[in-house]
Amino acid sequence: MTASSIVLMSDRRVAAIPVHDRGEALVDARAHDLRVDDRKQDTTGAWAHVRQGVLTRLQQAQALLPDGVKLLFVEGYRPPSLQRRYFEEYSAELARAHPDWRAAELREAASRFVSPPEIAPHSAGAAVDVTLIDDQGRELDMGTRVNASPEESDGACYTDAPDLSARARMNRAALGGALSTAGFINYGTEWWHWSFGDRYWALQTGQPAALYGPVELP
Repeated sequence: MTASSIVLMSDRRVAAIPVHDRGEALVDARAHDLRVDDRKQDTTGAWAHVRQGVLTRLQQAQALLPDGVKLLFVEGYRPPSLQRRYFEEYSAELARAHPDWRAAELREAASRFVSPPEIAPHSAGAAVDVTLIDDQGRELDMGTRVNASPEESDGACYTDAPDLSARARMNRAALGGALSTAGFINYGTEWWHWSFGDRYWALQTGQPAALYGPVELP
């Protein structure tokens, strides 16, 4: 997959997907034998939650990884208000760097790194940002840090970016193999972002509707 072939979150086809929400609860991954990082920790514990169907598939993916390698859950659910703030802040950053860009160009560029809030997989509890760790809890070489922007990483955040080291490419393949087998799809601009049941997943897998829409943490 090349950068030009990636369907971005801002694509109208994503927003056009209807949502038939299953009504599954948001569940706390910390209570279900997954390693959850605290870098995105918030006072409500929102970041550690995902829908039940997503959690089940994360557990399946964990079991598919090589011995001595584990998933590290970095961020799951993101309240809609926080998603909107992230999108607006990144859009403003791009606007300062590119004052000649039109609104449509800014929206498309911003969506490489932060989903438009109205369709955001994280706000549906359907997406998770993950990486890999060894049995000592050390993060494996994935080519960039989790949440490295396209500007910071010079495009190396793209899942199939060229010029990665052999080790980083191997680790990304291990992560992707396990998560894909468990039913997740990747957002090609972010090697760490995987989702199941959201509108983007429905579009990419040919499903007629999303299983999860925006939700608030009780």
